[in-house]
Amino acid sequence: MAKPPNVVFIMADDLGYADISCCGRRDYATPNIDRIAARGVRFTQAYANSAVCSATRLALITGRYQYRLPLGLEEPLAGKRDVGLPPEHPTLPSLLRDAGYTTTLIGKWHLGVAPLFGPLLSGYERFWGIRSGAIDYYSHRNARDEPDLWDGDVSLQATGYLTDLLGDKAVETVNSAAASDRPFLLSLHFNAPHWPWEAPGDRAESDRLLGSRLRHYDGGDQRTYARMVQAMDLQIGRVLQALDATGMSGNTIVIFTSDNGGERFSDTWPFTGIKTELLEGGLRVPALMCWPERIAAGQVSHQVTITMDWFATLLEAAGVAPHRDFPPDGISVLPMLSGQGASVTRTLFWRYRWNAQRAMRDGDLKYLKIRDNNFLFDVVRDPRERGNLKDRRAADYRRMMAAWEAWSATMLPEIPDSFTEGYSAADLADHIGS
Repeated sequence: MAKPPNVVFIMADDLGYADISCCGRRDYATPNIDRIAARGVRFTQAYANSAVCSATRLALITGRYQYRLPLGLEEPLAGKRDVGLPPEHPTLPSLLRDAGYTTTLIGKWHLGVAPLFGPLLSGYERFWGIRSGAIDYYSHRNARDEPDLWDGDVSLQATGYLTDLLGDKAVETVNSAAASDRPFLLSLHFNAPHWPWEAPGDRAESDRLLGSRLRHYDGGDQRTYARMVQAMDLQIGRVLQALDATGMSGNTIVIFTSDNGGERFSDTWPFTGIKTELLEGGLRVPALMCWPERIAAGQVSHQVTITMDWFATLLEAAGVAPHRDFPPDGISVLPMLSGQGASVTRTLFWRYRWNAQRAMRDGDLKYLKIRDNNFLFDVVRDPRERGNLKDRRAADYRRMMAAWEAWSATMLPEIPDSFTEGYSAADLADHIGS
């Protein structure tokens, strides 16, 4: 039998749909990220499971709607020490590990804190990175002003720009894997381009922010943001070069995506809305995949996908079955990419407690509720969500609203003490009335 594929899963943090050049960014280039698309496929209708990070990361690692677990009700996880990914829950890394893979997480975890939760308890054999939702790129301190850089369960101090350090560790992981007979999973989860807005060379800005909550509403600009994304692109290029140099590129699946839509300096064109919002700009993400030995290069797929699909996709590629008690909610996209299956119509659901948001995608239609306002859009013809069709297509509107209610009843109910994040007019000037 052929050796199972290696997997390098790269996740950016708060990257907008059009923040890479192959998806439309015009004022800077991301040639290394673009190379993944050139070698394989670019998805034009890829969604995140949530409009914030830890909820999406939970869906990725379990392959299921995040609302099935208490952790998924946190938008995002912030401060609760008794909420996290249960160590006994099967995960993508635990299933692959049990099938013979080495499993490594380099970068962001954000699925619960020690001692109850952590990557080494949920399937990863090695971990080097951050446990919380955000840290400073130079001091490596989190929003509580605590050191948050770890080698396994050991706190460490390191000097350097975090994006570069993560790239170093990822290249080390690839080179070590080349000497092993075991296939490997490398989850490379950058914190870039999440705030604070610090690019290479911006140590003075890091010093200014010491002792702050890092949210950085008084800083940042488009040039800084561009340099942050380009620094990440450079490190991704180093990882791709390591795969090439070790002869592993052909049988390695490389995936690049983001955990949710973009934030304040992102380009989400042609969509409206940002992180924390169920408008397309808060949910649509760049998604690229290559597997040179199995997937033809230069493809553009209009198949609707969602983050939790990667779980089923990678298990199928590895020949590994999901746990029978935890069937995936997502689907594998491999049949559509290898020519063995046609595109399929998807029905996807979201909810978000901030502003009582609800959403459903069914075919080309999207049902959206924000506070007491209800909408129906054809997001293929109208990606900016401007033409409300709820009266013109009243039957579809009623059908989708009822379907959303039926789906939500199968998930954990929302709870008032869960954290939910959103932006107001006091935070962002374009959020008048929020």
